[in-house]
Amino acid sequence: MREFDCIDSIGVVGAGTMGNGIAQVAATAGYDVIMHDIEQDIVDHGYETVEDSLSRLVSKEAMTESEADDIRDRITGTTEFDDLCGCDFAIEAAVEDMDIKQDIFEDLDETVDDEVVLATNTSTLSITTIASATERAELVVGMHFMNPVPLMKGVEVVVGEKTTADVVSLAHDLAECFGKETWTSDDKPGFVSNRILMPWINEGIRAYDEGVASMQDIDRGMKLGTNVPMGPLELADHIGLDVCLDATETLYEELGDRYKPAYLLKRKVATGDLGKKTEAGFYRYD
Repeated sequence: MREFDCIDSIGVVGAGTMGNGIAQVAATAGYDVIMHDIEQDIVDHGYETVEDSLSRLVSKEAMTESEADDIRDRITGTTEFDDLCGCDFAIEAAVEDMDIKQDIFEDLDETVDDEVVLATNTSTLSITTIASATERAELVVGMHFMNPVPLMKGVEVVVGEKTTADVVSLAHDLAECFGKETWTSDDKPGFVSNRILMPWINEGIRAYDEGVASMQDIDRGMKLGTNVPMGPLELADHIGLDVCLDATETLYEELGDRYKPAYLLKRKVATGDLGKKTEAGFYRYD
């Protein structure tokens, strides 16, 4: 395993919402970042998202323009997987699909040096199963960042069946270097965060569908009653209803009826109303 003080470059596989956020916080912490995706348009959009985020921080005087330029310069986008070969730590942030993740980890295993730790940002899928696609299962760990990555403080470190204690410690140290706070979960369905969060969102959707209260009152009641920053319907829109459905269906398959996805959630996804990213979910974002 590569030691913490020997990590200079971070490879990020995936330039979407989570991937570009991870790239930003890694570059902000001083690491050189290789951000990979399969299409140049996705890479370009990911880089533009980082630029927009840094510009907002400069406008709020949270950093100087010079500091933002340094962060931008530390991120290199690419569609060539071999460009990841020299990274000292790799983080996968692709879609929540086991086959895709296993393919990526098989490629990473063949591309990066043998002592490089491979982390996955999965929110529900088994670390152990993902690691089985590699010849280094002991060096595979979960690092579940919260969305949006630059703003949210939490990172869930998930321990696979063969993950060593040193790798777990390294994942905690690296996340803390990124400015995050961490907790540890065993490799059980949903880990800590989504095992508890998804039923909360799902029940909020059911309550609305069954006429318990309006969307606004459900969200307002949860915010005022439990001191959370967003109610379940607002949060579902923010996360993406398709992401919520995927996570809930995974939990339903693993843990049974208490995680059965709400009918209205499935209907919203089927009609393409996925939340903020499509400008319509439970709320509209014109």
